[in-house]
Formats: sequence, C-alpha cells, structure tokens
Amino acid sequence: MKNAIATKNAPGAIGPYSQAIATDSMIYTSGQLGLTPEGVLPETVEEQAEQSLKNIKAILEAAGSSMDKVVKTTVFLKDMNDFAVMNGIYAKFFAEPFPARSAVQVAKLPKDGKVEIEVVAVK
Repeated sequence: MKNAIATKNAPGAIGPYSQAIATDSMIYTSGQLGLTPEGVLPETVEEQAEQSLKNIKAILEAAGSSMDKVVKTTVFLKDMNDFAVMNGIYAKFFAEPFPARSAVQVAKLPKDGKVEIEVVAVK
C-alpha cells in the first residue's frame, strides 16, 4: 500500500510527482529545492539548503514522521564547492546517529536551484 503525502507547508510539485510517498513503514520524499511554499527561490546556497530542509521537515510531519526518523539522505549540489556551507546548515537539522548520506554535484537543478535534498524516513 502506498499513499501520496501533500502539505501546503512545502511547495507543491512542479511536475507529475508527489511531495512524498508513504508505505506502511517508510516515507520517501521527492527532492526538495530551496523553494518557499509560495514558490520563491532564495538567492544563496545557505538559504536554499535551509528552506529545502524546512520543506522536508514539513512533509515528514504531514506524513506522521519527523527529522529524527530519517535514515538516508541524498544531497544534489550545483557546485561541490558549496558542500561545507550546505553541511553546516544540514547539521542543524539532524542529530546523532546521523542518517546515511550521499552528496553529488549535478550539472543543473530545476529552477536553476543550488541544492536539492531528498530523504527516506521511518514512519
């Protein structure tokens, strides 16, 4: 069984996908850009990383989960030189034991974003 998760506390999907999908035991978020729920993209990587994680937090809460139940994250960066900055923001949202994580540089992100983050969490 799978259920689509949607909340107005995070930006709506900009394509044919759900903000997240919940199964009986897990939640899989779609990649979250640093867009505000109103669709505004902040300028800096710091602001975008923080907003991306706020969006994820809102989606997880709508699904009945939380940031402390995240088991895996994937971070997509437009520029790997922004890794340290993103990492500082990221550390504010997670506590030990930290989720497993992958971080990769990509050629381009939707809306010309600087960072996109997706997570897998326990329900």
